[in-house]
Amino acid sequence: MNILPDVDGTHRLTAVRAAVALALALVACRALADGAAARLVQATLPGTSKVVVVAEGELEPRSTGSYSIRVYGGSNPRHPHDDFLAGAVERRYGALERIVFADVDGDRAPEIVVVMRSAGSGSYVSADAFRLRGRSLTRVRSVQGLAKNADPLRALQESTVKR
Repeated sequence: MNILPDVDGTHRLTAVRAAVALALALVACRALADGAAARLVQATLPGTSKVVVVAEGELEPRSTGSYSIRVYGGSNPRHPHDDFLAGAVERRYGALERIVFADVDGDRAPEIVVVMRSAGSGSYVSADAFRLRGRSLTRVRSVQGLAKNADPLRALQESTVKR
């Protein structure tokens, strides 16, 4: 910021300049917060109060690294993240895109599906499906390298069971 000297030769920040500086700082903080939010996806498991949070690893590049998946009871709407139920950390190739709930293994219960998209020119899709039973979270199926317009749920349904 360029601070011009006052009549007496001192450099003072006027009220207008201070307001402009504050506005710029707030815009910068908002931009940083928006960038951080893009690395985290949150959704409520349908028909329950359970909250699923998926977050890319801190300090990692968007294109590769890890992600955590955490499930909370969500029974207190004012503090839905107070009751941790289960979680896991998995390898990630690409950026988190979304969470989907779908029965991919035919057991008539929805799995938690984490969908990611590669950062490269191919925009390849990958997905991991997790089964939540009580306080146990298990990855049951996984697909990688799907075409950018592929349906990851269909690919998971057609994949063989992960052993």
